Amino acid sequence: MSAKPDAIRPDWWSKTFAGAVLGGALALALAGLFAWAGPGGIGAGEKAQVVMWSIAPLWMTVFALVYLFRTGLRAGLWLGGANVLAYSLLFYVRSSLG
Repeated sequence: MSAKPDAIRPDWWSKTFAGAVLGGALALALAGLFAWAGPGGIGAGEKAQVVMWSIAPLWMTVFALVYLFRTGLRAGLWLGGANVLAYSLLFYVRSSLG
């Protein structure tokens, strides 16, 4: 008889760390992109509230989806790459529109 595989994979700590740290940073970058490039630009009146309240749903979505990666290393690499891309785009938009 074969041994039953573990129900919980041992790399869930690294996935959780990637989702918490890199997912939070990605949510901030995406909210910043919406603030700068969204309708009305950075100076729109009520946009600050929308941007502020959009961070948590974005972060929790990334945090939930991070467990679909096969390993914690893949989760960290993909989220790290997404952060580099998002922040590069954010700084480009800020310099273009600012």
